[in-house]
Amino acid sequence: MVAGKIAPAAYCVTDKISRASVALGIDCGIVLSTLLGHKMQPNEIGRSYDTIANVWQEPHIQSNGIAQFERAIKFTKIRNHALDIGCGSSGRFFDFLLKHGFQVEGIDISEKMVALARQRHPNVPLHQADICTWNLPREYDFISAWDSTWHLPLEKQELVLRKICEGLTQNGVFIFTTGGLDEPGEKSDSCMGPPMYYSVLGIPKTLELLTRFGCICRHLEYDQYPEQHLYVIAQRIQQ
Repeated sequence: MVAGKIAPAAYCVTDKISRASVALGIDCGIVLSTLLGHKMQPNEIGRSYDTIANVWQEPHIQSNGIAQFERAIKFTKIRNHALDIGCGSSGRFFDFLLKHGFQVEGIDISEKMVALARQRHPNVPLHQADICTWNLPREYDFISAWDSTWHLPLEKQELVLRKICEGLTQNGVFIFTTGGLDEPGEKSDSCMGPPMYYSVLGIPKTLELLTRFGCICRHLEYDQYPEQHLYVIAQRIQQ
């Protein structure tokens, strides 16, 4: 759900102005979650994204994350089914995965994002749903969650990570982004205009859970350093 120069391309916990705020002309800094009065739930995040869904169809968005997907796909052994979590409206990851022979599905909490995605990819099965409660209909050889699952409530992060890992086929690959922090953390801001909430488990906990849930980390990188934007490539191993 979050991508490109207009989105919060890094998970920051400092008071520096993010590239997102610069792009939008907003000196937002960091706004603590207490400013919003409560922790945003996925349906509220979806409504926030409804108001800016068109942004992700702009041309400069289309290359965001593709180089990282190129790295991830090299670890795949079978290329049948793929799922993009927080697929948004751009369809760039659909195009990438279809080009590499996958049958693709997408899920997003934003009704407007899904509607726009359907216009671009009418033949791709799309689900407007909350990944916290949605049951994966099958196992997948490739799952992506690019700048999306960091919007989940902190207490739901472990549950969803387990669901995703267990939803991979043997040797299936999972690429996702998170904040490159040492400890669990959460924050809220309005850098993109509407209010947003973010949470991360921290690197040590994330790696511990990947192992517990039958996966191994194949690659971990701060791809926008010194910003705290981290992407991880994990693979389901033989049990």
